[in-house]
Amino acid sequence: MASRYSWGLLLAAALLGFLQASSAFEVRDGKNKTCILANFSVLFTVEYNTKTSKEVKVFSLPSNAVVLPESTCGKPNDTSEVLAIGFSNNNSLKMAFVRNAGAYVVRSLTFTYNLSDASLFPNSSETGARNVSKDTDIRADLRTTYTCHSNNTIISMQNVTVLLSNVTLEAYLVNNTFSGKETVCSEDKGSTTVVPSTTSVAPTAAPTAAPKTPDVGRYNLTGCLLASMGLQLNITYTTKNQTKKWELLNLPANTTFSGNCGDSTVTLNLTSGSTDLVFYFEQNSTTDKYFLHRISVSTSLPPESIKRTFKADNDSLSALKATVGKSYKCFSEESIWISNETSLNIFNAQVQAFKITGNTFGTPEECPMDENNMLIPIIVGAALAGLVLIVLIAYLIGRKRSHAGYQTI
Repeated sequence: MASRYSWGLLLAAALLGFLQASSAFEVRDGKNKTCILANFSVLFTVEYNTKTSKEVKVFSLPSNAVVLPESTCGKPNDTSEVLAIGFSNNNSLKMAFVRNAGAYVVRSLTFTYNLSDASLFPNSSETGARNVSKDTDIRADLRTTYTCHSNNTIISMQNVTVLLSNVTLEAYLVNNTFSGKETVCSEDKGSTTVVPSTTSVAPTAAPTAAPKTPDVGRYNLTGCLLASMGLQLNITYTTKNQTKKWELLNLPANTTFSGNCGDSTVTLNLTSGSTDLVFYFEQNSTTDKYFLHRISVSTSLPPESIKRTFKADNDSLSALKATVGKSYKCFSEESIWISNETSLNIFNAQVQAFKITGNTFGTPEECPMDENNMLIPIIVGAALAGLVLIVLIAYLIGRKRSHAGYQTI
């Protein structure tokens, strides 16, 4: 009990320190012109393995974090810009911006953490760098500054959670400084609007409306695969006039499916119109685990795209992992990168491959994102409890001193 109490106080202290810290970053081009300005705080939560157990490390972006050389304002006629931040021993956070139809968006947020860094991950049973990445809903009109002072910008990626706070940023700057107008995040405005309106006078073309969360499809390969999940493809393509755009494609719930069952591999083929999506699951008999090790996709792009047919493949995945005989379950949205141009967003997933009894899901194993999302309220609650305790102690000390001043002479 004492160790849990100490752990909670440490988390509270870490969060209180995080809420007070904020770092500023700037990206300039070869002519010393500023293209990106950013000011924010970051709290990382990383689950990692030791030889005996799983550990959770909570830490904030340090004040000595620096802008890395891979940050870029892009080339002429290029619509992409990058802010890359490095800290500690080869750890980094990267924001990739794209511009489209009068707006800019953080197309992806990538966190690279080094498990060999003993100061952050003591007693880790693994070494080397790990990368996690996800699309974000950080979006603003051009010539406006994106602001979000809430502590609710939570980005979950596999076994990592990134909490952004006190965010002020702008890409594609014109005058080397923040614009006078702002795009305020929905959390600060208390609404569910994805892109808040601004007071910009000059009319701009409206961004393409993002489709709704995809409907959940259910897929059953008798004896070897059960899956229930919503699927959304996110593809970036180059138009004929050399601009970059992105396409969000939801797979309908009635998508046609087929597949193959093998002793060590299971495939699930999904077809909807011109879109083909194939999942390849693999079983590791040594660890008694199964996981998604490959995804391939092919689809058609809009007429304005240079290439009308898009294909991508990634055969080095280790996603949707669970114990054989049990199911993988994840309420949180999960993004799996297939290539630099495309990712697959998965919603409300429950998946089980190989050993299936009675044509029903086995005992679910929760994904790290759901576990981390439960951890954030615990951290916040611990921080508030610690703050109340500090105020109470200060009050009692002040009261005691006040009484001491009235001693009888």
